[in-house]
Amino acid sequence: MMDWDKLRIFYAVAAAKSFTRAGQQLNLSQSAISRHISALEESLQTSLFQRHARGLLLTEQGEILFRTVSEIATRLSTAENMLLDSKERPKGPLRITAPTAIGTMWLTPHMREFCELYPEIEITILVDDRELDIVKREADVAIRLFPARHGDLIQKKLTSLDNALYASEEYVRTHGMPKKPQDLAQHRIVAYADNGLPPFGEVNWALKTGFCECDKACQPFFRINSMRGMLKAMESGLGIAGLPEYMVQGVPKIVRVLPQLKGPVTDVYFIYSVEMRNSKRVRVFKEFLIRKLAEDGLSHAA
Repeated sequence: MMDWDKLRIFYAVAAAKSFTRAGQQLNLSQSAISRHISALEESLQTSLFQRHARGLLLTEQGEILFRTVSEIATRLSTAENMLLDSKERPKGPLRITAPTAIGTMWLTPHMREFCELYPEIEITILVDDRELDIVKREADVAIRLFPARHGDLIQKKLTSLDNALYASEEYVRTHGMPKKPQDLAQHRIVAYADNGLPPFGEVNWALKTGFCECDKACQPFFRINSMRGMLKAMESGLGIAGLPEYMVQGVPKIVRVLPQLKGPVTDVYFIYSVEMRNSKRVRVFKEFLIRKLAEDGLSHAA
């Protein structure tokens, strides 16, 4: 096996094309440099340099070795920089925008852990179903239920969320359990009130004929312009609601209605500007989101 110290000296000599300059860089004498190169050539049983009036030139074998050692040196330098960077604690402000339901019901409960891991990051969460402008720095990063529409934004798909129908045990005792999709037309459906800012495109999927397989669209019994409000209405026994799976985790005394009926899949994206691509705050927050989604069993088809 080749001696890395000798390879390191060889790399310096080949790059500098001079024993003298390499010795100055490595703080070694010219004679010491020469001894190391001679020992390396002897161990490889080949000549690595040609002495020339204008300096040192690599032989064909020397060129091969130099290319290989250059790749190794580059990788080692990259690893060294990453290790040094990892020792620096991320700090500074981080403004996060997220849909109201995700921001309040899923993200916020996890933020204590993140803040304890990274106490020097100053977190602000802006829950809003509107699309805040990341390019204009209305927020630093976004969790969105649709892909980025601007070329200066970087995005990563975090997961895909399933939607399903849910009702409270009280509602089922009072109104019965639908046996087939057509039965939904006879039940009370909790819907999202259309105020022009739905949290995702098919939020009222439970009313549509393509999902409930009714002859006509189901009519809502109750509307509210809040996903959390829909959940609370369903919990109270007001009706059946189509909700994302993350919203019902841990909610007691509710049941899934028509489990064979599949709602739309909602893709979730993590989005930030190109200028923030090297930000440690952004990187550690993205990694935290990916880990928490996996721990919560929500990392589907990401």
